[in-house]
Amino acid sequence: MKPVLLITGAAHGLGRALALGAARDYKLALLDRERVAGEQLADALRRDGAEVLFVHADVAVEADWRHALERVQRRWERLDILINNAGLAAMGPFEGQTPATWEQLWHTNLMGAVHGCRTALTMMKRQGDGHLINVAALAGITAPPGMAAYVACNAALIRFSEALAAELDGLNIGVSVVCPHLFSSDMSRRMPNADPLSRARLQRAMDDAPESAAEVADTILQQMGKRPLYLFPQPEARRDWRRKRWRPERFVARMAKLGSSLRRYR
Repeated sequence: MKPVLLITGAAHGLGRALALGAARDYKLALLDRERVAGEQLADALRRDGAEVLFVHADVAVEADWRHALERVQRRWERLDILINNAGLAAMGPFEGQTPATWEQLWHTNLMGAVHGCRTALTMMKRQGDGHLINVAALAGITAPPGMAAYVACNAALIRFSEALAAELDGLNIGVSVVCPHLFSSDMSRRMPNADPLSRARLQRAMDDAPESAAEVADTILQQMGKRPLYLFPQPEARRDWRRKRWRPERFVARMAKLGSSLRRYR
């Protein structure tokens, strides 16, 4: 019997790539707040023979999570893996990132995952098995300049994942945090209140990235069966993690130089 995999932010980018890559081996529950794009993806996967449930939901709303998990419970009576992938980006000077931007990222990127894990744990504890996977950008470790709100949310998600892994140890419920470096994606379109220069700069960086969303998704799907605490889907991501751990002050100085170069081109 195929395991049940729930993916949030499934209509675009990495979430869509994960759904396409997993359709053959999993029963899929796909969550997204963009109804039309989500239903179109679900229909396309069904035409290829996949078993798919699409739920229109906003991960920042706890009631939406309860509704989604109730539908999964009715459909399959279990949930084996949850991938909290939904997230927003923010880029630009710290002074330009308004409290509203901070709150929007915090509610979606962090609390969306918290709501998801809390709701899914009820099912996973009852069935005695499960795997919670949170996708937190490597920026939560490397802390690049010009992304203060995004960095803070991802750093919190990484620490939350570590704490939850320790708390659930011995319950046969794994916790992983995926920390991808930049990859080719349409993330720049999901940047609340971004100025045109920052949006263009992020999109250019993603366009220049060597890996595609499909390649990153394939690596995640291949490695998640081992239930690692940290999952780095690109070699450069793991290298930066090691550099930051071994020489944190030198790494921060490197980021400061990057910040100086950005200021020259404003």
